[in-house]
Amino acid sequence: MSIELITVLFFGALLFFMLLGLPLAFVLGGVSITFLYFVAGPGSFYMVASQTWSTMGSFTLIAIPLFVFMAMVLERAGVAKDLYHTMHLWWGGVRGGLAIGTVVICAIFAAMCGISGAAVVSMGTIALPNMLERKYDREMALGCINAGGGWGILIPPSIIMILYSLITGVSVGKLFAAGVLPGLLLLVLVSGYIGIRCYFQPHLGPALPKDQRGTLREKLVAMRAVILPLIIVVMVLGSIMGGITTPTEAAAMGVLGSLISTLVYRQFSWQMLKEASYRTFRLTGMIMWILFGAHAFSSAYTFIGAQTLVENLMAYIPGGPYGTIVAMMLIIFFLAMVLDPVGIMMITLPVFLPIVKSLGFDPIWFGILFIINMEIGYMTPPFGFNLFYLKGVVPQGITMTDIYRSVIPFTLVEGVGLLLVLIFPAIATYLPELVF
Repeated sequence: MSIELITVLFFGALLFFMLLGLPLAFVLGGVSITFLYFVAGPGSFYMVASQTWSTMGSFTLIAIPLFVFMAMVLERAGVAKDLYHTMHLWWGGVRGGLAIGTVVICAIFAAMCGISGAAVVSMGTIALPNMLERKYDREMALGCINAGGGWGILIPPSIIMILYSLITGVSVGKLFAAGVLPGLLLLVLVSGYIGIRCYFQPHLGPALPKDQRGTLREKLVAMRAVILPLIIVVMVLGSIMGGITTPTEAAAMGVLGSLISTLVYRQFSWQMLKEASYRTFRLTGMIMWILFGAHAFSSAYTFIGAQTLVENLMAYIPGGPYGTIVAMMLIIFFLAMVLDPVGIMMITLPVFLPIVKSLGFDPIWFGILFIINMEIGYMTPPFGFNLFYLKGVVPQGITMTDIYRSVIPFTLVEGVGLLLVLIFPAIATYLPELVF
């Protein structure tokens, strides 16, 4: 049987079972093991077991449950409420200021945990009703939360970056450093879009009346809410960048910081600890099963020999090496509309990364492009995770159609950010080269 036909059958089977709604881990593992049996024989199963055992022994992998637990604890700590009060006082007098303050808080949350759900749920609960009460445009309020919430996988620490490192073998520390400047770039672009549009269309984000803006003393007192989040960010990112800890050790420090936060805000309880632990076990277990399936997929793909076929097909894409990268980004963008990021990584990275390296591109830079695309996928219809996180906490009267419409301009703004990182790779590579 030809490589072309095997490839069509292989990816066709993957797509068919995923569209049936079966769990991704079982689809990846089941289809891959079946093809391995018929193409390479049962002896190839030993390679899957060997690769899985090797990954399970990785010290970096311990960071995943730690960062997930950190996010679950911070979600209940009460940090977001005080942060929003601070932004309300400092930015409320500016047109669109509450929306800008909201995306700044999302960026701070992203730098404290490693997933997007915590910021979306917190801001959807706290900031959204506040903005709607003050006559903010519904789509502007929804869109800024959706956009800012996705930064949890780009601004380090990031669980997606850890998984990318495990699959590709690149340094987690370098990936973390590479995500800082692109994350700040997106923060500036989104904040600039909100500020400029609300300046020319004041009804979208009206400034607060003077009596609600707070005195200088109230603003300075409110700044205390920023101290604890900054300490956590320094504990996690500062220790990694300074070479003091590995990402795994920094994750443990972050967990300590999040538990201290619950004590400071008087939110600590054994019930909270138990619920955060259960949610961490469930999410981590799902990630581990997907990794098992991914190793089976990688082994099957190697034996089938489809990588050579894909490399030859990429050679026909116009535009040279950069045309190939653009084509990859488009494929990832459309996949992100219907699949979760981990699944996309498992399906595409074994194919794309050897091509990226053969074209002479930096896999760290490609990783940041990949993750920005995943982040855009978090907020794009029909199956973006942030859309459904937000739908679960919005007030009555806000429909899924409202949420879908709200992301359109923010998707375009973040697309500009992706394009800038593509054209100017130094945005992603400068900090890793400087620090490491």
